Amino acid sequence: MDAVKGSGTHHGKRPDKRAERSRRTREKIIAAARDLFIAQGYGATSLQEVADRAGVAVQTVYFVFRNKRALFKDVVDTSIAGDTEPVATMERDWFRAACAEPTAAGQLRAHVRGVRAIQERVAPVIPLIAAAAATDPEIAAQWPAGPEDPRYTVQHAAAEALTSKPDARPGVNTARAADLLYGLLSPELYLIFVRDRGWSPGAWEEWARTTLTAQLCTGQERDAAGPEPS
Repeated sequence: MDAVKGSGTHHGKRPDKRAERSRRTREKIIAAARDLFIAQGYGATSLQEVADRAGVAVQTVYFVFRNKRALFKDVVDTSIAGDTEPVATMERDWFRAACAEPTAAGQLRAHVRGVRAIQERVAPVIPLIAAAAATDPEIAAQWPAGPEDPRYTVQHAAAEALTSKPDARPGVNTARAADLLYGLLSPELYLIFVRDRGWSPGAWEEWARTTLTAQLCTGQERDAAGPEPS
């Protein structure tokens, strides 16, 4: 990437075209890998199959991602983000806007809506992570449980913002709020309701928002939270 940037002053738009072509190739490979991983599992999918589906040489897949483990991580990261841009969740516009809401109830409404969008993208790959982690310790280490889980880091940051709001429930500290967000907004719980019990994503969003609002907000703001999503 540095080499591409460094040549930009001498060749006009050519480096931009090269970078755009590289970006499109990367996106094609990730999309192909996601489809194959979901259809037949991580272990059963070869990089040659990914290359064939993406319409590229297998050497290209190795050049861009080095190995299947790195490609799998990018598939998961892209599912979480919704794109291939290297922007962390806490730097995303939706997360910042939610934290900037003036009330805890308003933050929860925006936060749960944002998490729902992530869950809808990530839900199909969650079982793949568990299966791959069971056979590959390095994959397991990429998604640690507990306080080291990147998802917990995100929810803790949301909890810090939420507990500072005027309608935050007294006596609920940041750690407690983070635990509630981490648990109730977990992809595992989402899958239980949506995949196993047949709830719509909208029904899950409404349940998660009202449950968290009851736990984390005072009664007056809770009652004024507004209409539920359809």
